[in-house]
Amino acid sequence: MRVALHTTVRADRVEAYEEAHRHVPEELTGAIRAAGVTSWTIWRSGTDLFHLLECDDYAGLLAALEPLPVNIAWQARMADLLDTVHDYSADGASAPLPVVWEL
Repeated sequence: MRVALHTTVRADRVEAYEEAHRHVPEELTGAIRAAGVTSWTIWRSGTDLFHLLECDDYAGLLAALEPLPVNIAWQARMADLLDTVHDYSADGASAPLPVVWEL
């Protein structure tokens, strides 16, 4: 399934956000892949971040990653950089952007 998300980075933390993503821990990327993600791309327009990920089951992905110490540490780091964070709780499964049109 394809999932599109929208988060926002703090205007004064854009550079730090991009730097953090140049060094995503291998343990985290491995856990993301193990949870069924085949691709995850993030685009930035100003402070708006748009994520597109391909995964087997988005709710299952969130459930698998939420309790992992490496994800908890990463989310704490992101919380310092973002105004709108990616919600890894069970409620986050309703966060994907709705499809409006597709070709």
